[in-house]
Amino acid sequence: MYKEIDASPFEYNSIFYDQEFEIILCKITLCYQMMIKNDVKVPNDENYIRDILLFQFLKNDEIRREIGLLDYQFDRETLEDNTLGRTDIRVITQDTFQIQAAYYIIECKRLNNQNLIGISGLNAEYIKEGIMRFVNGKYSIYYRVNGMIGFVVEDMKIEQNIENINTLLTNQFPKANTKAIIKKASFIENFEYQYFSIHNDNKKSLFKLYHLMFDFSNQINN
Repeated sequence: MYKEIDASPFEYNSIFYDQEFEIILCKITLCYQMMIKNDVKVPNDENYIRDILLFQFLKNDEIRREIGLLDYQFDRETLEDNTLGRTDIRVITQDTFQIQAAYYIIECKRLNNQNLIGISGLNAEYIKEGIMRFVNGKYSIYYRVNGMIGFVVEDMKIEQNIENINTLLTNQFPKANTKAIIKKASFIENFEYQYFSIHNDNKKSLFKLYHLMFDFSNQINN
């Protein structure tokens, strides 16, 4: 599933971690695809969707062995040591045993068809309670790269919705310090909805955010 990637669009010393995180995201996407293939039903609730992905797949030792994910550990809603943040998914690496701050963070957010370019819709929440948590220091960014997963809970044109989120980033959220709006990525084979953006944090240091859109619109329990 993983293939050789292009160089990062900005220069920094953590290119290895960028590539490592891409491998992790490939494995997470495999788990999502297993959920769809097995017709796993989910409620229209961000935390419950995350928990099914986490406990039934990412923390399932049989699946971890099957997809080669044994070098990483996934924790739920972890309170960070040095910030006020409580992360959706923290990814513990081999480095974490030597340096406690060395881990990746994945923030999960629901997305639907309501108020797509309004400041009170879920697209705006994706920015306010997602992207901005990395920008303002609520979440740490030790590796200068982290990720977000959009749980799409209603039928939508995902590519068009990325443009809606970019419109909000450009016009409504200047404090997101966006240096490159959300753009298409290509490091995951056989998966269409992969993206990245680049921002400055509150210390004016560049970081990269990956964005995966997982379409659960046909899996929702009504």
